[in-house]
Amino acid sequence: QVLLMESGGGAVEAGGSLRLSCTASGLPFDQYNFGWFRQAPGKEREVVSCVGWEGITTYYADSVKGRFTISRNNAENTLYLQMTSLKPDDTAMYYCAAGLLVLPSSCTPITGFNHLGQGTQVTVSS
Repeated sequence: QVLLMESGGGAVEAGGSLRLSCTASGLPFDQYNFGWFRQAPGKEREVVSCVGWEGITTYYADSVKGRFTISRNNAENTLYLQMTSLKPDDTAMYYCAAGLLVLPSSCTPITGFNHLGQGTQVTVSS
């Protein structure tokens, strides 16, 4: 059984930082491409960032480029999202996702993600 477990969310003030983690089990971690999604209340889920299995190829949504950094530790089966200069618009539930048939340079196709975590809440106050 595949399990993706996010952690590290919380409440911060604008300008603050958080580091999200996603620990995976039940799959060959170093063969999968991974991504972070987020969904704010009343809005559709959107792609935030992706990273290839090798940890080199990355993608960032324009809204987070220059502020967020995705990384992974294949030895520890863990995916990270370092978030800095947080804005109220970053408030959302953040999910990690794993997929074999995803291009990490573009985070597409969305249907290529096979597994999704339960999410961790990030709340940024102004």
